[in-house]
Amino acid sequence: MGRKNKQKQKVCQEGSESRNRNQDDLLQTLGNFTLKENWDDFFTLRGADDSFEWYAEWPQLQTLLTGCLLFDSSELVKSPTQRRWQGKLPEELRILVPGCGNSRLSEHLYDDGFRNITNVDFSRVVITDMLKRNVRQRPEMKWRVMDMTAMKFQIEEFDAVVDKGGLDALMEPKLGPRLGNLYLSEVKRILKAGGKYICLTLAESHVLDLLLYKFRFGWKMSFHTIAQGPSFRKPKLQTFVVVAQKDHPTAISDISLFMDNYFVECHDDQARELREALEKEKKVRAELSTGSDVSYSLEDLKLGAKGSMSVFEPGRRIKLILGEPGVSNFFYNGVLLDAKQDSGCFIYHYGVFLVPKLRAHAWLYASEEGQWLIVESSKAARLLMVFLDSSNSIYSMEEIQADLSPLVKQLSPGYSNDDNNIAIPFLAAGDGIKEREIVHQVMSDLSGPVVVEDVTYLAINEKDAIKGLKYRRLIFERTENLVQSEALLSTKGSSRISSEAEKERKQEAPKPRNKASSGEMEIVHNFLASSYHIGIVSGMLLIWTHLNLSNSFVDLANTVVLGLGAGLLPMFLKINQPSLKIEVVELDPVVLEVAREYFGFQEDEHLEVHITDGIKFIKDRADPEAAAEKRFCKIDTLIVDVDSSDARSGLTCPDPNFVEESFISAAKESLSEHGLFIINLVSRSTTVKDAVHSCLKKVFSNIFSLKLEEDVNEVLFALKTDAPINEEQLSEARNALAISLEEVKEELWSEKVLHLSKSIELLK
Repeated sequence: MGRKNKQKQKVCQEGSESRNRNQDDLLQTLGNFTLKENWDDFFTLRGADDSFEWYAEWPQLQTLLTGCLLFDSSELVKSPTQRRWQGKLPEELRILVPGCGNSRLSEHLYDDGFRNITNVDFSRVVITDMLKRNVRQRPEMKWRVMDMTAMKFQIEEFDAVVDKGGLDALMEPKLGPRLGNLYLSEVKRILKAGGKYICLTLAESHVLDLLLYKFRFGWKMSFHTIAQGPSFRKPKLQTFVVVAQKDHPTAISDISLFMDNYFVECHDDQARELREALEKEKKVRAELSTGSDVSYSLEDLKLGAKGSMSVFEPGRRIKLILGEPGVSNFFYNGVLLDAKQDSGCFIYHYGVFLVPKLRAHAWLYASEEGQWLIVESSKAARLLMVFLDSSNSIYSMEEIQADLSPLVKQLSPGYSNDDNNIAIPFLAAGDGIKEREIVHQVMSDLSGPVVVEDVTYLAINEKDAIKGLKYRRLIFERTENLVQSEALLSTKGSSRISSEAEKERKQEAPKPRNKASSGEMEIVHNFLASSYHIGIVSGMLLIWTHLNLSNSFVDLANTVVLGLGAGLLPMFLKINQPSLKIEVVELDPVVLEVAREYFGFQEDEHLEVHITDGIKFIKDRADPEAAAEKRFCKIDTLIVDVDSSDARSGLTCPDPNFVEESFISAAKESLSEHGLFIINLVSRSTTVKDAVHSCLKKVFSNIFSLKLEEDVNEVLFALKTDAPINEEQLSEARNALAISLEEVKEELWSEKVLHLSKSIELLK
């Protein structure tokens, strides 16, 4: 018998010593809590009149449970004359007790005035016994043989669901969350607006994870400890009453915790773990409630969080997360779009567009503007774009489609549960590339295989802004074919491309040759294809302008960039801020040669490259003796833009060594009095990001964040100064930035820099 069974034995509250002596023998018949046959055997051995109570007896539960049924959690203390909820008396409330077993909970509720109670259990043995036991004394009580993970009730049929250990029984750790997920989906379906799910649970971590996830949108949640006293045996684990009340579908509510002193004193470890879990969830909810572009679950959408999914709503765009714990193999990020008015004739009623990992962050797929172009080109009345990532990249498209099919069909307009054989076309984006030419390949001892390629992206339609434009890309194959750098190629002599010139570009450019500037094509160094490069520039300008550290960029003389790549960011800075003194630190000499030969990287008196270890370079700058000996100047702007050689760390950028406290401390020490430290952070792990944020906060007082590309990429800015920065100062800085960019407003990059600067926020 597993750990879960033993815990249940410890917290079961039995009324007599004889029952306690027989309890272990009876529980041995269960083994697996999810098998109907085991429960049939258990209840046969137990007998009709020998009730078995999980977790708590009625005297412990009566006040709290009846209060939860009748009132909002904030109004649990009421006088007897106020015993009604939403205008209903106790006998009028429709209550469901799933997985009822032979507990006397329903009988106690009935005797306390709650007459409209329906009990369900998948054990015919126990339902038969309970019906016989109650048919005369409690004639209005109903009993049904039914699987609680697939109930036959109508939508919004009940005012309350009272669950005493049912969810915990389904959530055996070795079996995973599938059954618990199905059950909670049923609970959400059958509860009325304002209805309550009241769950008695041990609140173990794997159960909490599912509970908090399933009731995140549209539910008010509260946690209550069950009162303990001298007459009750002290359990090893505290039982909780969790109340989830159905609210407006899009509401994201705070979680209330009502914890008595007895629990804190006797279960300090469990109390601490619960608080930590709830604090983590509150943080997630706070971020979602302040975001303008929330990702909804499939279940939330089916229940009406964004209107009816069965009908088209022209122009509707919804971010969503596909996947159910224990049901699908993966979770997927997606965007659902209903074609805009006047979109013309449609070929598809509904289609699914798969975007591979390598193209998921390209403008065409990641931006809202690009997504509407995809919808227009696809000729689909409703299009679901699904973004694939590293978690499913090793599987074939056939396997991905098989995993997605039962999920995406539920978003088909007019879908019903009878449409199991509905055919939905899958449209593959491929890598979004029309033409590809390998320009150069080289093996580096440090970076592994390095590839330079020229590509032309697929044109979506005649209005597509990227039609005919060619790009040169630097790829490190060691990191899942990471596109490390991407540069625009243009007709020679036309390297400064304005927004209007780019949009009006109509014809295919001639085929580039192998070098950075050869024949009729050359690298455009005044254009940044990577949004995080633009984000870095926006942060530099915003922070320096905001703090009024200088009246010109002359004072920003000392800029250090760790990580060369194709050298596009240093070249851009050199062109647009000629007064800067830029030093680039790169460990791999092969990367420097590729940047020179194929990306037009050029060193001069304003731009110098050091082939050395970036961490050692900064620590030398931070060391007062070494700095004095070599006459190092303090750094005004330090940019960390290096990729990780091992994705197993959870970090794509930077390498974990660059976010350790020792390096961050050295980075701060190397900065001038009002210096700026910038990190390009790329990770899909919230835990990893939180760890980086925490480490930065130990060293720096003022930290700013700019989130990019569906929250995968984040640029972090840290100021050496400890003088506090408030939102009003940030607003003033943005205004100053807008004024400073007036002189170059015809450049496409200036518009993007200004746009991204508005998203820079204080990291809290």
